[in-house]
Amino acid sequence: MTAVIVFCALSLLLICGKLLRSTIPLFQRLYLPSSVIGGLLGLVLISCFGSHIPTEWVDVMKKVPGFLINVIFATLFLGVVTPSLGKIVKIALPQLCLGQIMAWGQYVVGLGLAGFLLCYLFDVPAMFGNLLEIGFQGGHGTVGGMTESFIAYGWEEGVALGLTVATVGMIIGIVIGMVLVNWALRKGHVKEVRTFEERDKMERIGVYHDKENRPAAGFQTVFSDSIDSLAFHLALVGVSVLVGFGMLKGLQWAEVRCFPEATTRIFTGFPQFPLCMIGGVLLQLIAMKTKTDRFIDHHQMQRISGASLDYLVVAAVATIQLKVVAANWQSLLILIVAGSIFSVAVILFLAPKLFREAWFERAIADFGQATGVTATGLMLLRTVDPESKTVAAASFGYKQLLHEPVMGGGLWTALALTLVFTLGWFKVWIFCCIMLLIWAIVAFFIIRNNRKG
Repeated sequence: MTAVIVFCALSLLLICGKLLRSTIPLFQRLYLPSSVIGGLLGLVLISCFGSHIPTEWVDVMKKVPGFLINVIFATLFLGVVTPSLGKIVKIALPQLCLGQIMAWGQYVVGLGLAGFLLCYLFDVPAMFGNLLEIGFQGGHGTVGGMTESFIAYGWEEGVALGLTVATVGMIIGIVIGMVLVNWALRKGHVKEVRTFEERDKMERIGVYHDKENRPAAGFQTVFSDSIDSLAFHLALVGVSVLVGFGMLKGLQWAEVRCFPEATTRIFTGFPQFPLCMIGGVLLQLIAMKTKTDRFIDHHQMQRISGASLDYLVVAAVATIQLKVVAANWQSLLILIVAGSIFSVAVILFLAPKLFREAWFERAIADFGQATGVTATGLMLLRTVDPESKTVAAASFGYKQLLHEPVMGGGLWTALALTLVFTLGWFKVWIFCCIMLLIWAIVAFFIIRNNRKG
């Protein structure tokens, strides 16, 4: 019964978020997602009337993000026909380079700030520095998926702090992103921008009004008299999640068997969602080998992922522990400001040299992802390139195939937190510095090649 009540409550908050976005011009100008608005509304209600809300309702709501992030990562590569690695690298190497520099740089900035400064000024743990990349690059879903990791290593406060960084990061990505868009428009770097004033009323509130131009939500691949197409795709997602669960349990079992005397366990607090992504990849490869991949429609997978993300965000934001945030506001502020300055600097000073064409369109997509989520990056990209006349959309899409499995909620994001807990922040920080240097060298050769061209 509690699960039903929580589902209904989250649904109501999502609808209220959509209504508020449709009626309040400020929310429209900020391009705030309805899930964030609904989550903030839920946060206010829980904060004001928490004593009248059963504890088990809130406890179940807190578990929603940790489950749904598994669904989101399982759908990433289901139904995707992956091009050859050579083609991906040729098209997306500069874009991948920018994304990797942003991600590794956030670790260098975050862990460096925490280890060298914040630990001494505000007595925060060193893993506080991980929150910058986890919240900015990973977002609410990654934080929710790593809840068990935070709990396993005795730092449950990290969940509330991570969700705060993710929420602020999404707002920063949209607000500063639009400031950069307007700057680029004035400087003549972009010409296809559709400003807020140029959009009609229905576009501003986010509703399609032309039936002929409504995008398809997906294609049915099986006859409904055998199995509903949506149910079939959900079942594939469930199998991918099951594979990820089995892999995690297998790794935990193997670690205990191989290292019975070890005092620390890497996979004890390792999150499940990156392995669910691998489960989806394995399922897709099997489907391609058996010539059954035509039954998997990626557009339906995207709708499953999008719906899961909306419910995830509204649940995550609504259950942020404000007391924890208030107790750490100074260190949070320093971390977020430093991460934002670094991200803007990379966009303004590196991106123009890294890309031969459409530098701003390609850069703003990465900025949106590096501070908010992938959807934020795509929103900013559509603002400056609404008809996809540049190479930005293709370059960004190909880059995701190589970037997401590792960073922004990928394998390294999950592993880095565990390594900081087990090996210490300084060793992880040194490794991140080395990786940042490697990608800086790659950027140097790309820039040099651009100048020769």
